[in-house]
Amino acid sequence: MNKLALVICSIFAATLPLGASQPTARVESTNVQGRRDFNEQTQAAVVRGYLEAWQNMAAALQQNRPDLLDRDFVGTAKDKLTDTIHDQVTTGISTRYLDQAHNLQIVFYSPEGLSVQLVDNVEYEVQVFDRGKLQTKQKAHARYVVVMTPAEVRWRVRVLQGQLE
Repeated sequence: MNKLALVICSIFAATLPLGASQPTARVESTNVQGRRDFNEQTQAAVVRGYLEAWQNMAAALQQNRPDLLDRDFVGTAKDKLTDTIHDQVTTGISTRYLDQAHNLQIVFYSPEGLSVQLVDNVEYEVQVFDRGKLQTKQKAHARYVVVMTPAEVRWRVRVLQGQLE
């Protein structure tokens, strides 16, 4: 495992609450397409931002609180997740996502530095609760295509499209 991947894993581990299960995160070394130089500091910031966004998305879906998305999501990603939370509230359910492993590959960095595209092959468990009572749980593997854009001090998720494998 390369040095950057170890740093990124330790950054993500430090952001989790004590006692929480810690997913593994691996960043594949790639040749990022685009004319702009993609340095290690930018890569680390993008990966850290994405993993924090995933953690906050899970909290928002579990607590049915769309305000928890504000820091990490914009555009269609935020709109779709907010709609999902409103649907959950209407039906009285909540979902808990327990991510276990992220296998990330950064595939594009725009020439202007205004967007990054990455692919995440993620393993997780999803639990569905009806008025606080566990109804079902299942393990899943999904492939997410993600577009992130820089904000004031962090990268934010603009597009999040997933497909179960």
